[in-house]
Amino acid sequence: MNANPRPDGPLWLLAELTYRCPLHCVFCYNPVDYMRQQSEMSTAEWKETMRQSRALGAVQLGFSGGEPLLRDDLEELVAYGHELGFYTNLITSGIGLKPARLEALKAAGLDHIQVSFQDATQAANDALSDTKTFQKKLEIVQAVKAAGWPMVLNVVLHKLNLDHIDAIIELAEKLGVEYLELANTQYYGWAYQNKATLIPTHEQLKHAEERVAAWREKLGNTMKLLFVVPDYFEKTPKPCMNGWAKVFLSIAPDGTALPCQAARMLPGFEFPNVKTHRIEHIWFKSDAFQRYRGDSWMKDPCRTCPDKEKDYGGCRCQAYLITGEAENADPVCHKSPHHDKVVEFVNKAQHHAQQHECKGSNQPDYFKVQKPEHQAQALTTAQPIVWYRNDSNSLHLSPIDK
Repeated sequence: MNANPRPDGPLWLLAELTYRCPLHCVFCYNPVDYMRQQSEMSTAEWKETMRQSRALGAVQLGFSGGEPLLRDDLEELVAYGHELGFYTNLITSGIGLKPARLEALKAAGLDHIQVSFQDATQAANDALSDTKTFQKKLEIVQAVKAAGWPMVLNVVLHKLNLDHIDAIIELAEKLGVEYLELANTQYYGWAYQNKATLIPTHEQLKHAEERVAAWREKLGNTMKLLFVVPDYFEKTPKPCMNGWAKVFLSIAPDGTALPCQAARMLPGFEFPNVKTHRIEHIWFKSDAFQRYRGDSWMKDPCRTCPDKEKDYGGCRCQAYLITGEAENADPVCHKSPHHDKVVEFVNKAQHHAQQHECKGSNQPDYFKVQKPEHQAQALTTAQPIVWYRNDSNSLHLSPIDK
């Protein structure tokens, strides 16, 4: 492997249009301190970013957030992306996607919509997002199908909903979903803050994998099921983003360019901004995008590992969150000297589940929530408390609170 390869241009551009969102999901990957990052680029600035990215070879364009539907110019941006030749994808909670907007997005040339659900029942879905949105989401899914788009559904999985895997798939089947992404939580942002409550047990994961396999056999080609195993339960790291700044370019609402959505947390970086630097300079010449390309930055055990060309050393953000240094081997890897920290996280989750069983508690953890009036209790309690993604909690919490 060439230690300092000359990369191709980005293939995938993610436009995080805003951090504003009507939901308050406990597993959100947005920055915990998003309230300190409130500025958003103008329509013209987003268009110029799209134009430059397309000129470098990017072909996929995702509109995300927060909730991208909160941008009044979404249809205009989709139309411009379509005009440039992008394959355009809207990643949305669906809230605010009314018939008139669906028609406008269809006319703008939007290729793909992914709608998120939190669970299969109104009580669980609404509790996990701290909203009353389940019925609205059902209506939105039906409207998306009626408009002629393939129905793509995303459900983030964790300890609080893994036991509902059959009900989730049954709901997707009932709704006529063609593609169901069952994405186990990756622990960044708010999910890392809530990891004690979200990390599942080994038994939950094993049961869920067995049920997904059974459903695949039952459904055949009528619905494609993707089941993404959580990192903490693996012994080898994932090839995060297919390599640092290798194919993926994420632009934050304020124009900050990132190799992945979570990278802003890493210390010692000055991530460039598209308002002051051209995409070509950012991608090929900026320190932030070059620092972890190739393998010259690697330390052992990554440097001498034969799998470094497969996993690229794993995730830099995960390494930083768990070990305190981004250059360390991803601690998910069994070769990492810090792997025991991941094992400890998982073992604590098993212990918490056993305590729950012993107490005979039948109250789901997502009802033990973090509200502003409970913040003093949250600082002293040994019982995991869920921190909802909301403005007051964002201001209260530091960017990384271990």
